[in-house]
Amino acid sequence: MQVFNVGLKSYRDLPLRMAEFGACNRYEPSGALHGIMRVRGFTQDDAHIFCTEAQIEPETKKFIDFLSMIYKDLGFEDFRIKLSTRPENRIGSEESWDIVEAALANACTKAGYSFELNPGEGAFYGPKLEFVLRDAIGRDWQCGTLQVDPNLPERLDANYIAEDGAKHRPYMLHRAVLGSFERFIGILIESHAGKFPLWLAPRQVVVASIVSDADDFVHEVVATLRAAGIRAEADTRNEKINYKVREHSVGKVPVIMAVGMKEVAERTVSVRRLDKQGSDHWRSIRCWHNSKPSPRRPISADPPIYDHMSARNDEFRAFVLVFSADRATVCA
Repeated sequence: MQVFNVGLKSYRDLPLRMAEFGACNRYEPSGALHGIMRVRGFTQDDAHIFCTEAQIEPETKKFIDFLSMIYKDLGFEDFRIKLSTRPENRIGSEESWDIVEAALANACTKAGYSFELNPGEGAFYGPKLEFVLRDAIGRDWQCGTLQVDPNLPERLDANYIAEDGAKHRPYMLHRAVLGSFERFIGILIESHAGKFPLWLAPRQVVVASIVSDADDFVHEVVATLRAAGIRAEADTRNEKINYKVREHSVGKVPVIMAVGMKEVAERTVSVRRLDKQGSDHWRSIRCWHNSKPSPRRPISADPPIYDHMSARNDEFRAFVLVFSADRATVCA
């Protein structure tokens, strides 16, 4: 709010959006603490949008579109929206409450989502939207939220110059997509049972040697994968390949590449994919010295082996290049 109050603001400056990852502390009773789902110190993706009354609806719709895109990328296709309306003890006129509640309801409808009414559960100064996820064992968690606040701008004397040349109060929208990072990470781990999609896994690929003579080629493959933006590790320990495969499978590594002397001679890697059901299969991928496919055998259009994430940037296009074809560049 104090940042907004620095300098004179015009209606042309609105909406003004500010976001941060804020550290929050809350003294929860010891009996209420629950792993990383409910903690006393957490980080929240907090943001504040200063806007006019007419901009509440379009800004809310943009936020719902943004939130739904992130949730779907993380594997949460379905979520519920609750509209918490005016409580019995409140400030503001009935007319202003009608306008703001209608703006939130219309934004949900225009974004293509239905909502549940949560009568009387809004804050004393404004209504809010709550975005509820259901975890792997059926528990509901409120993660995202959007709260309309006309009170704080009033208390801290925030204003902007409108088209009529007079000073007007802005509305303030408090919004969070994930809410508590710690809680959301816990929900994410339980939802995927630890088997994260390839793009999200902390360790995306492990390249394991079958014999020690293949170690140099293992490191060559790992270096090229890392250069492509893939989180790859080498496993050249003096252990049997079955031991390595089992260890990394239990660790839910999405892709394991095995390299023996046959692979070194042919410049190939054998790939084992841990799918969503936990089963696996092996396939061989040819390693070329350049990025151009052979004119005699072009790269095939096999489906990529990463999960639901679309190839929207170079990193994911690199995944398609490396993993989706029977011939791909994985060695410089």
